[in-house]
Amino acid sequence: MESIEPILSIVKGIYDHVEGVKANEKRSRRICERVKALEKIIRSIQTPKKVFETENVKNIIKDLTVTLNATKNLLEKHADSNWMKRAIKKGYYEEEFNHVNERLNDAFQALSLALNIEHEDAICKVFDKVTQQMEDEEDKKKDEEELLDKMTSLQNDVAEILSLLKTQKMPYDKIRKIKLSELKFIPDIPKKPFMTTESAEVFMGEFQGFPVAIKKYLKTGQVSSSEVETIFKKETDTMNRFQSPNILRLFGICIINENSPQPEFLVVMEYCEKGSLRQVLDSDCELSWTRKARMCLDVAQGIYRLHQAEQNFKVHGSISSNKLLVDEAYRVKLGGFELSKTETSLQRSVKKTALESTLCYGAPEMLDNLNKKFTKECEIYSIGIVLWEIATRKKPFEGLKEDLIYQKVWTEKYQEPLPTDCPENLQQMIIACRAHEPFDRPSAGVLMDKLRLVVAQLEE
Repeated sequence: MESIEPILSIVKGIYDHVEGVKANEKRSRRICERVKALEKIIRSIQTPKKVFETENVKNIIKDLTVTLNATKNLLEKHADSNWMKRAIKKGYYEEEFNHVNERLNDAFQALSLALNIEHEDAICKVFDKVTQQMEDEEDKKKDEEELLDKMTSLQNDVAEILSLLKTQKMPYDKIRKIKLSELKFIPDIPKKPFMTTESAEVFMGEFQGFPVAIKKYLKTGQVSSSEVETIFKKETDTMNRFQSPNILRLFGICIINENSPQPEFLVVMEYCEKGSLRQVLDSDCELSWTRKARMCLDVAQGIYRLHQAEQNFKVHGSISSNKLLVDEAYRVKLGGFELSKTETSLQRSVKKTALESTLCYGAPEMLDNLNKKFTKECEIYSIGIVLWEIATRKKPFEGLKEDLIYQKVWTEKYQEPLPTDCPENLQQMIIACRAHEPFDRPSAGVLMDKLRLVVAQLEE
């Protein structure tokens, strides 16, 4: 297979770079072990009795090439990194290692399924999820101990960074039922919402000392607290799998006066200081192409986590720039699907007009047939529209009526243009996501890998 040789060349580059890694050495070498296991599988395709020329295998190898390039790029950064840079970008690097490991796992699973061959125990153990989790935690601990040792020796000069490194983020506890006494409203008196919608009021608050948004539902009718709690418990099993820095974090539900005829329901979630992505794009804040590319990568990472969260994939179903939120550091987080079934039970009297407001995000195949099953490919098209918004800061198909949007997208296969100064690699990905044919659009994993390379190039 012609595409095997370029992969082996990238693999060799990975091995060369890992020898020079100065930062996060344990995690870098662990990635190298996993690449070596994949190399064994790849080389088995070259043997005379195992020549696989199917389109499926070719596509898997093509995607793996992108993943390995992203892996090589990560190790290159850590070969050049110093301890102070590691301290400042600790959380960011941790996410990159997590995503690279997940994509290597994806490749192993895809190759195993496509080739339908038995792997030796040593390879299977490398990609066993329980073993991996234990190994990654141990590697992370050792890398951070080494970093802290170096920093402590220079504590007088880097006290501020040391303090930042030791500051712990709120742990990812399971979503649960929260007592009212655990919440603090800000300002406490009077309790004024900072946002009001047709179905809810949203307040600023604190939970376990961290800023949160507290969503209070209006017009809940005669819904009982026991009914809502039953739905909530079922839904949290799924939501607990969506832990990611790029998915809006949910802490739980609070029921006030739950034994009364008309209880009040509060949903407690992460607070994002800058509001929705649409609000940021409409503001006068400056966004460089590096920052825009990083925001695009955030979106891809969020949707990748959602699509990969379950054996049977999950889709968001209503992606728009209003459903994405932005925190103080301009990190974009996927929101708008928190406890959707629970929320539906609390909004029985509220009429939905989602189709009208999100038609410009609809994939061509959905515009042509609204009864068509919504797929991951449909969602990637919606993501492509959001990425176009980030690049242009404009609203999609602004001012066009529904029939004209249909004509443009379905009949004319039209894509709204990108700015002339948009980096070429970023342009290519935004165009690919908006491809007319579903099979021409990249998967969330490939999109994430390629955008990571775009960000790396711009940061250089």
